[in-house]
Amino acid sequence: SLRFERVPVDGSTKMPDDLMESIEPFDFSEAVDFQTAYLAGYLADKYDVPADESIARANERIKRSTEQIFASTVQGYATVVPERTSIQLRNGSAKYALYPVWLLNTIWNDKRYTFAMNGQTGKFVGDLPLDKAAYWKWFFGLTGIFGAITYIISFILNLL
Repeated sequence: SLRFERVPVDGSTKMPDDLMESIEPFDFSEAVDFQTAYLAGYLADKYDVPADESIARANERIKRSTEQIFASTVQGYATVVPERTSIQLRNGSAKYALYPVWLLNTIWNDKRYTFAMNGQTGKFVGDLPLDKAAYWKWFFGLTGIFGAITYIISFILNLL
């Protein structure tokens, strides 16, 4: 049997779950009881996901992790396709917690970008904006330079 404890689940519908899961893990040994004074001067949202939905989401994460753990034990095969799984969960409960997460929201070229940082580890995630014009300028510029260098080297080698 496997034991899972303190599986974090994002309690806000405003934040993408995959973004919040990407900045894990959090060190629970440093957890302290919450006091509103911790938030003085900071913007914070209250949870808006009910406990039963949080438990269901945590259970899905546990099931997925369990399947991945078992799949990683199979060796000698390129892919593993489970035919049937039977994972039973017991004694699940929800406890609300506030984790140290820093958020940065910015808009570039009329598109919103959100970045998140784990306040304990400094792990920083988010989708960087891409300037397509600059990308293609660099791509064709470098391709042209390398092409010209290759042509010159080829020309010199043919003279020898």
